[in-house]
Amino acid sequence: MTQTWTVLAQGFSSTAVLIVAIGAQNAFVLRQGLRREHVMAVVAVCALSDAVLINVGVWGMGTAAATHPALALGARVFGALYLVLYAWRSLQRAWSPQALAVDAAHQRTPLAQVLGTTFALTWLNPHVYLDTVLLLGSMASPFAGMERAAFAAGASLASAVWFTTLGWGARWLAPLFATSQAWRILDAGIALLMLGLAALLLRPAG
Repeated sequence: MTQTWTVLAQGFSSTAVLIVAIGAQNAFVLRQGLRREHVMAVVAVCALSDAVLINVGVWGMGTAAATHPALALGARVFGALYLVLYAWRSLQRAWSPQALAVDAAHQRTPLAQVLGTTFALTWLNPHVYLDTVLLLGSMASPFAGMERAAFAAGASLASAVWFTTLGWGARWLAPLFATSQAWRILDAGIALLMLGLAALLLRPAG
């Protein structure tokens, strides 16, 4: 039972590190939160979409990797390289940060348009598939049965917590993220976390 909770925590922490990276989807959720506009709908779409993709990765890619060791090794190496690239891009953003701007006019956007944008930023973003399907799938490959289910549950929970925090916590983050220095610190921290996760992914099993 202790091992199951440990694996759940690993799924949660691994996903938390990946999902914090500020990309188009996260920036959109943050903007909607700052505008206090259709926040619940946006958070629900992002969290449920991630849960579906995470389970596809854990039970699809994870199972294939467990059955074929060469595939598992290749996925882990590719995932580590991808994380290093992520870290490099985060360092570039930290070097030239930009404050997050919100439309001053604050015209209310129709729900259908907001949902369309949310679905597009989620399902048409190749990074989402690399993170949830390939990378988390390869991380789940050493586990089986209840442990793999715990990893998937932890990963899905991390996604739900993140998008909920990002959406409804945005009003308190607004003054902070109006400055470029805050983004510099955040992106530098993301880069260090990505490099640490890459090293963990390349660590020999056992």
